[in-house]
Amino acid sequence: MQQQARYVFGVESSCDDTAAAVLKITDKVEVLSSVVLGQDADHAPFGGVVPEIAARAHAEKIDKVAYQALLQADVPPADLDLIAATAGPGLIGGVMAGFTFAKGLSMATGVPLVPVNHLEGHALSVGLEADVATPYLLLLVSGGHTQLLVVEGPGKARRLGTTIDDAAGEAFDKTAKLMGLGTPGGPAIERAAKEGDPDRFEMPRPLLGRGGFDFSFSGLKTAVRQAAEEASPLSDQDRADLAASFQKAAIEHLARRTRAALEETGAKTLVAAGGVASNQMLRGRLEEIAEGAGAAFVAPSLRFCTDNAAMIALAGYLLHEAGMAPSQEDALALAPRPRWPLDENAAPVVGKGKRGAKV
Repeated sequence: MQQQARYVFGVESSCDDTAAAVLKITDKVEVLSSVVLGQDADHAPFGGVVPEIAARAHAEKIDKVAYQALLQADVPPADLDLIAATAGPGLIGGVMAGFTFAKGLSMATGVPLVPVNHLEGHALSVGLEADVATPYLLLLVSGGHTQLLVVEGPGKARRLGTTIDDAAGEAFDKTAKLMGLGTPGGPAIERAAKEGDPDRFEMPRPLLGRGGFDFSFSGLKTAVRQAAEEASPLSDQDRADLAASFQKAAIEHLARRTRAALEETGAKTLVAAGGVASNQMLRGRLEEIAEGAGAAFVAPSLRFCTDNAAMIALAGYLLHEAGMAPSQEDALALAPRPRWPLDENAAPVVGKGKRGAKV
């Protein structure tokens, strides 16, 4: 007997994508709509995301994006069973814009609200298209985070390692900016690297003699800058070779640490999620590593790797069904968090501040 349909509305606004989605959940997950409105043109003159501009754009566009998602799904607000919204971590102005909208919609309709950790959305995003049994090893690799975690279920993630300085996505973005390749940086580097020689420029191999599962990308950024200065003025071929050299080193670093974690945990499934997981070279390396370890490799479709609200809707639903969502009173009273570790029991790598653990 098929499970009665549940309709879940999701909102995501943690960085520079304003997103809303509607899921229909029975004994399977169906994405009825997933609307993502980017802000690349708004931030392009500044070479990166400007928090104030992002927050204003979210506030201006969230109602239109939400309306479009509901319209495409042909689901009126009154028919929703659950509303899920990112409550952190992220750029606090953007998070506040989206979460405040979701609060208002919840109060107006009486539909329960579930605050969602943005990283939880990425961690569970593979469930939008595949039925993946837990536990699984997750490489979460995005613009703001690079972590290895064992995901044991909704709200249950154990961190094995994290970046001790910059995230992989940030390194891709800043490398692209340095070379004038445009934004977003990850796809720009990947495109340029296809025409380049990955062995032309020597790049460091971060943390090569250090055990554990942590990552570091600051040294790679420095090496790219030094190589660019020495080769200046850069030709198109110089840029392609530098992009290829950087990409090869960054992906080998990710792959080496992931292989070690897979061997240590004996996990039967390796999952990659987050914006950088859309990189085809990285996907290929991770698939090789999983095959070598006798494990399955699974990653979301490219549109669900980058920030989206469908993953937030799914995470909210799974948390609610697992009894891990706060009460409606607590959800409406919750203040968005710029910092929110997925594994709150893990020791902060950088330390703690007034806003919570930095990593």
